[in-house]
Formats: sequence, C-alpha cells, structure tokens
Amino acid sequence: MDMFDDEWMNKYKDAWNGAEEVSDALAKIDFTSTIGCGFIGEDKPRGVLVVEKGKATHAGNFNGEDLNWDLRASEDNWKKWQENGISMAGLGMAYTTGKLKFLVGDYGSMIKNPSMAGPFVKSFGLMGHVK
Repeated sequence: MDMFDDEWMNKYKDAWNGAEEVSDALAKIDFTSTIGCGFIGEDKPRGVLVVEKGKATHAGNFNGEDLNWDLRASEDNWKKWQENGISMAGLGMAYTTGKLKFLVGDYGSMIKNPSMAGPFVKSFGLMGHVK
C-alpha cells in the first residue's frame, strides 16, 4: 500500500469518520469539500477525499475531480507527519517554508477559522492510523 493510493485513502476515510474531533467538529459547520493529496512536483494529486457535512463519503485515487483543496508535500514530510502528527505552529512553519503547499484552497482563511483549523491539524494525526 502506497501513501495516497486507493487502499490508503479508504483507510484514511475510515480513520476520519471515526475521529469525532475531526468529522463531528466539521459537521457542526457543514464542512463540505473535495480534498486532493499528493507530492510536490507532480502534475496532479494522487488521492482524493470527498467530505460532505464533515463525514468522508468517498476516497480513492484522484480521477480529475474538481478540488476545493490540493495539498502537496514531499513524501518524507508526509511520512513524518503521518508518524508524528503536526501542531498548529508546525503547520504554520510547514506552510511558510514551503514544505506544505496549497495548490488549491485558501490556507489563510482556513487557519484563521478555529472551527476549521483545529480539525485540519488533527486530520494530520489521523494519517498515523493508516497502516
């Protein structure tokens, strides 16, 4: 299983839906988005997660979906965050140093909204549940 492939994304979807601090928190604000994840330097994301009112309803390989968010980092950084999670300060540092890129999506507005920022940071920790 490779990071962001179909199997990986579906296990991530299950972790997302099992984490009240992510899915339930986002349900309270009716968060609905299509999120792509992949590696810096590649033409397109590898995986996609569709979230409807906080709950992940679809996950798998990216197939040209219209994205609200497209998150990119090096494989090494993704693996580091998968193992250790990331803090709010670490997320800010990763963004400002270019280790985490938002090819689509407004990092500034998201990080200023506590009802989105907290679950977003916690979603990185969920990657550690994917084995």
